[in-house]
Amino acid sequence: MSHHRNKVVIHAIWTTQDRWPLITPEIEQIIYKTIVQEFHELECPVKIINGIPDHVHCLFELNPNKCLAQVLKQVKGSSSHFINQERLTSIRFTWQKGYVAYAVSPSQVKHELDYIANQKSLHESVWLTDELEQLPICA
Repeated sequence: MSHHRNKVVIHAIWTTQDRWPLITPEIEQIIYKTIVQEFHELECPVKIINGIPDHVHCLFELNPNKCLAQVLKQVKGSSSHFINQERLTSIRFTWQKGYVAYAVSPSQVKHELDYIANQKSLHESVWLTDELEQLPICA
């Protein structure tokens, strides 16, 4: 076979430094747009992005020519640089080191889309630490 086809969908989660609630409703869409644009430049199409003031969930297709760690390092670095350059927060903004990421089965993409879309209502009753314990990679 001379051609290959690869489609890996990733659900990634990362937090603000020390889980500070810095992603306020006033700047949330600006930050998400910046993150989506960076994924686009890396040729990793975003299916959905959402979160709450202290963390972000993103479902995207990983470019088969890119390493997951490098993609997320680039996205986090460029977005924090943008946030600071534009002075969107009252204090210096940084993302916490690390992230949670797992591949999503094609049959589960719809479930993940719904799950990410409902982050705000979910976190009215569930803490991030409890949420992470329920993820497929932690079971």
